Amino acid sequence: MTYKRKKTEQSHGMKKGMKTKRKIKDLDEIDNDMKHDNAQKLLNQEIDLDKPGAAQYYCVHCARYFINQRALEDHFATKVHKRRMKALEIEPYTIEESERAAGHGNWVSAKKRKIQTLTADNINSMDAEETFEKSQTITLQE
Repeated sequence: MTYKRKKTEQSHGMKKGMKTKRKIKDLDEIDNDMKHDNAQKLLNQEIDLDKPGAAQYYCVHCARYFINQRALEDHFATKVHKRRMKALEIEPYTIEESERAAGHGNWVSAKKRKIQTLTADNINSMDAEETFEKSQTITLQE
């Protein structure tokens, strides 16, 4: 009776290539992108025709480009985006935290943050509020 020969060695080349093709930013890299200056640069990019939507519709939290405003807004309501927001609530692991875990210092648990979805309108309104607050402090000092 004949039977199919079992393969003892398998090639993982294609699988590995697809994983690296779809690699997205890690949480610590996204945390750096969420800082005000970096987020402002990412949300107000110059037109780049090689990227989807000419790089005008970008989700900072998921590090993804979208083709139009509607697709971006629909993305904000998805489970993928909500899970990413929940993952970003905890501060990323740092070198100082690893040293504390090794016994060099006192242990401090990770802090939870409240994260809001960043859009180009939110960033621009934050800038307007900051300039307004700065102008008020200047007038109060005079």
